Amino acid sequence: MKLVVIGNGMVGHKLLELLTAQPGPHDITVICEEPRPAYDRVHLSSYFSGSTADDLSLVAPGFFDQEGLLLKLNAKATSIDREAKVVITSGGERITYDKLVLATGSYAFVPPVPGRDRPGCLVYRTIEDLEAMTDWGSRSKIGVVVGGGLLGLECAKALKDMGLKTHVVEFAPRLMAVQVDEGGGRVLRKKIEELGVDVHTQRNTLEIVDGAGMGIGGRHAMKFADGSQLETDMIVFSAGIRPRDELARKSGLATGERGGIVVDKHCLTSDPDIYAIGECALWNGRIFGLVAPGYEMARVVAQHLSGTAAEFNGADMSTKLKLMGVDVASIGDAHSAIPGARNYVFTDERKQIYKKLVTSEDGKAVIGAVLVGDATEYGTLLQMMLNNMALPEHPEFLILPSSDGKAPAGIGVDALPDTAQICSCNNVSKGELCAAVADGQHSIGALKSCTKAGTSCGGCVPLMTQLLKAELKKQGVAVNNHLCEHFAYSRQELYHLIRVQKIQSFDEMLDKHGSGLGCDICKPTIGSILASCWNEFVLKQQHAMVQDSNDYYLGNIQKDGTYSIVPRVAAGEITPEGLIVIGQVAKKYGLYTKITGGQRIDMFGAQVHELPLIWKELTDAGFESGHAYGKSLRTVKSCVGSTWCRYGMLDSVSMALLIEHRYKGLRSPHKLKSAVSGCTRECAEAQSKDFGVIATEKGWNLYVCGNGGMKPRHAELLAGDLDDKTLIQYIDRFLMFYIRTADRLQRTSTWRDNMEGGLDYLKSVIIDDKLGICAELEAEMQHVANTYQDEWKTAIETPETLKRFRTFVNSKATDSNVKFVKERGQIRPARLEEKGEPRTFKGIALAVESAVESE
Repeated sequence: MKLVVIGNGMVGHKLLELLTAQPGPHDITVICEEPRPAYDRVHLSSYFSGSTADDLSLVAPGFFDQEGLLLKLNAKATSIDREAKVVITSGGERITYDKLVLATGSYAFVPPVPGRDRPGCLVYRTIEDLEAMTDWGSRSKIGVVVGGGLLGLECAKALKDMGLKTHVVEFAPRLMAVQVDEGGGRVLRKKIEELGVDVHTQRNTLEIVDGAGMGIGGRHAMKFADGSQLETDMIVFSAGIRPRDELARKSGLATGERGGIVVDKHCLTSDPDIYAIGECALWNGRIFGLVAPGYEMARVVAQHLSGTAAEFNGADMSTKLKLMGVDVASIGDAHSAIPGARNYVFTDERKQIYKKLVTSEDGKAVIGAVLVGDATEYGTLLQMMLNNMALPEHPEFLILPSSDGKAPAGIGVDALPDTAQICSCNNVSKGELCAAVADGQHSIGALKSCTKAGTSCGGCVPLMTQLLKAELKKQGVAVNNHLCEHFAYSRQELYHLIRVQKIQSFDEMLDKHGSGLGCDICKPTIGSILASCWNEFVLKQQHAMVQDSNDYYLGNIQKDGTYSIVPRVAAGEITPEGLIVIGQVAKKYGLYTKITGGQRIDMFGAQVHELPLIWKELTDAGFESGHAYGKSLRTVKSCVGSTWCRYGMLDSVSMALLIEHRYKGLRSPHKLKSAVSGCTRECAEAQSKDFGVIATEKGWNLYVCGNGGMKPRHAELLAGDLDDKTLIQYIDRFLMFYIRTADRLQRTSTWRDNMEGGLDYLKSVIIDDKLGICAELEAEMQHVANTYQDEWKTAIETPETLKRFRTFVNSKATDSNVKFVKERGQIRPARLEEKGEPRTFKGIALAVESAVESE
């Protein structure tokens, strides 16, 4: 049977995975309109946080090398001759089929607003759209997202990550109107606004005009029906999706009045030889805009093609996600639309948490829920609804916090039936996971590889973890928290062994408490603990071989094999002489330079043999290592504070300098970032850092356990109105307690989220000295401060260390593969095609067919 699949998005590719997993032979041709194979559209916004197109790829290496599988990229299907069973492409190619699957997906809806086609008016749908947004964002200060739904808020995060002043314009009276009710929308809006995004609801855009011509400064002006207007430099439409059904309409297939290709329970269209799946398919009058229902359609088609009876009977549209760091979840009948529905509502305006439980009229079953600000109960409530589990006598306690501040106890995985669907994206049940554990899959990674559960959106991983531990316990298998196979201890236990027994090296630790030779998990972990405790030179002979590649060369390795040079610029304060030295060094060695968001100057493009030469010039000028390569303190960002700013309450620069110089070089479980703001206007963004300080009229406020990046989290107020001495005292205690108790590679925000007792417990330890260890913590930190040495200065002065800085151990030759091209007056790594090498996908060369026509 010759099968043709039109579309290689997430759902289309899931179908290919299912089909190729069946016994062959196969004869499948895939027509893909985009220039690259399937990628993860669910996590598109991570592109703006450093993920590449390859990182987002869903295609396993060598997948399209399988016999009987042909991928045509940049190829658009323009018509279907149903009688001849032929698909015609834009290039004129005629591709015959026995069975055809339409997986054409959807397109971003752009409201018919005059001016919507102005330059800088974009959509948020593909990687090419993201590249266009990046280009426009680099030339913009203000960005507007039209649409306040799931994709709209994801898009707003992307603009925020690009450093733009961001607005969201929504026609409905609240954000995420489909998923959350009025109460949830109110809390969500407040949390989003606190993250620096301006929200405009109930706004009907009449037209988009030239902003410059109106004298308002921006490229565009959006004019609203209420008479107001909004200036902006770029506009991104993310106001929903529409099914890509134009090919089906042109071919005479049945389509819905409002769009979508009509399908039956087998996902067959009005033509018995043509299927439709995903966001282009209309089942029972519904378009499903989530990936899980699309995957279920793909499973139905794969089974139907193989002759197995399979039916699509709709899908649960419950969803849980984190929008701009805010937990949002919607389950079932979130709007209490079913007659007789009962509501239980909990609102905590101080913590900005909203929870609503919707039950049946008789109070015996969960039929819906809304969770904003804290979605801990999502797994429990979803399973109760999907499996029709009986509610307890007092259902309200499922969403009410307990009196001690801990999360309420869930139903437990044992109460779930074996048929309970744990992973909806990949249709994995509890029974299948239990069978996999019984078959020897004793880790989350092993379960993912075996069952594919948790490999798509990842929302089911917490429940998978509970199930794994419960099943291992039933088997009599001890559930351990061992660091790795070489050490039967957790990181915290290893820290205490090193501290108490005064162990000085990895080899000594291995002899006393480990086995084997060690690995890439335990070596850098123990190396970091040794540095935290004793603060010796990390490249000292007994420490050097346990460091990872970045620490081994005291520099961050880049994509082309070169390294970055990042000198410390404490608190962002630098003299003109210092700026001149950095400029001279960068010019001398031909480095790419960039000012970062952390108030430092990065220099890129240094080969390994150049590192000591460059750092010799920098250290001679008084610069120190910025530890950009280490799990240690990176930066302490500051505003100019009371020294220059008319709003400044206290001298934020002096305090930032004090903090950075005290904690520079401090090795920790993960990187640390800090900031000091001179007033509550928060120009240094202290509340997005691992520890941040804000000046008030009465002293310093100390915030802890925040972070930016892919999963932003606001820091929490640990203590307020502190004098200088008490502030430093509390920071000492906080950091050393984190170093003692956190897991390997665990940021302070995750450490805090996993801490039993939460912020109240942390306050009791740091402020009230509940454990009686504060004097020890302060003494340990003082030792680190007293024994600080600049790692690069020591490296340059140590001949044995300098020997490592060679590209080849047996030659003085340099790396001939490192090539640069000029762009915007500076260097960048040359791409493969610019080096004269064939462009490949995941190492496999692909013949790409060019499209003659644009869409």
